[in-house]
Amino acid sequence: MAKNDKTTHSNISTNNPNSKIDAIKQLIFGENIQEYNHEFEALKQDILNKKKELEHLVDGVKVELLQNIDNLSTDINIRITELENTFQDKVDTLEDKKIDRKILGDLLIKLGEKINT
Repeated sequence: MAKNDKTTHSNISTNNPNSKIDAIKQLIFGENIQEYNHEFEALKQDILNKKKELEHLVDGVKVELLQNIDNLSTDINIRITELENTFQDKVDTLEDKKIDRKILGDLLIKLGEKINT
């Protein structure tokens, strides 16, 4: 242990911040540092795998949402076209009715003129 203390002391006395951190790790964790490093690397790899999996899921949801938006847009365009056609039919029907009233008015005027003559 005295040998480790001398090594640690010499590492701390240097100006390199990494060596100071290593010395602190050695004091805290001792001989188990390799095991801890291995566990940290395994956790790090697990986090990276989960991140990739989540990114894949997000991409899938994005594609699905874009497809649903496209389908919805198509449906809305179809409905708008149907409404425009229905509206135009109603306008045409109203114009026909107005024309019929005009013709009826003209006929009544002619009838009235014939009665007066």
